[in-house]
Amino acid sequence: MLAPLVHADGGTLFLVSVTAEDVHIHLGGSFAGCPGAAITRDRMLEPAIKTVLPKARLTVTTGFRVPEGAQKFDVP
Repeated sequence: MLAPLVHADGGTLFLVSVTAEDVHIHLGGSFAGCPGAAITRDRMLEPAIKTVLPKARLTVTTGFRVPEGAQKFDVP
């Protein structure tokens, strides 16, 4: 659901880690270092995550260097 939206803006979505308390997502591609990534986090990613894990804290990182162990969400 989220990966196609990120991909439509030239980005790549990675899931770094997830627990009931914390979700860490990394944005690459055109989101690497983009100040607009904060808007994507606040208006798209966080509301979607909160519907599934209402008490989880969302961490979003950006950059060309993908955190070790991150899982890329491919868009068909």
